[in-house]
Amino acid sequence: MRASVSASRRIRSAIFRITAARSIGAMAPQAGCARRAAGLHGELRAALDVEIDRLQHDIEDRAVLTIARRQPMAVDLREIVGAMRVATDLERIGDLAKNMGKRVSALENDFQPLKLIRGLEHMTDLVQSQVKSVLDAYAAHDLPAAMAVWKGDEEIDAICTSLFRELLTYMMEDPRNISFCIHLMFCAKNIERIGDHATNIAETVFYMIEGQQILDKRPKGDMTTFATTVPGN
Repeated sequence: MRASVSASRRIRSAIFRITAARSIGAMAPQAGCARRAAGLHGELRAALDVEIDRLQHDIEDRAVLTIARRQPMAVDLREIVGAMRVATDLERIGDLAKNMGKRVSALENDFQPLKLIRGLEHMTDLVQSQVKSVLDAYAAHDLPAAMAVWKGDEEIDAICTSLFRELLTYMMEDPRNISFCIHLMFCAKNIERIGDHATNIAETVFYMIEGQQILDKRPKGDMTTFATTVPGN
């Protein structure tokens, strides 16, 4: 049993390392997009993405090895399965951040609708807070905090839907705005998807503590169907 606990702690330590890499690779492009900054250089973004992928694979390898060697049960097993789930969500957050980084550069030298930029900034701040809160909840096994994140996803979805409607209005008013608005749509949708991954982590925390999945339907306020990626991106 002690060996399983020790292995679980090592896996959690790896989760915190991937979190540190994610905080640089994901949050900086989010803020950069909202504030019209160039964001991280492409080479740095690529290096961070490689590091996040490596850490995620390392966590999976350690988890599988621990299950095979120690045959953990109950809480210990849920801890290891939860770590694998969280690592996967963090890796996907990194991928979304990398895709957003490509959009940031494309936004340079275009018109700057202040209302839209501020709306995206507000949405970004909410998602950053959600990700931080759910990772704190994971580290502390704090179920009420995790459930607060789970319930808060609906607000992010509603903001995303509102932004999409405003962007469509700008595009209909002036075709010259279409390129900028399309890039901003991708950024908004990627930020919303990062919020979804925060909600996934909240559900993982619930599973780890309660030993079962959340039976309630996830609250959703997103009415958009815009894809987060397109071929070649």
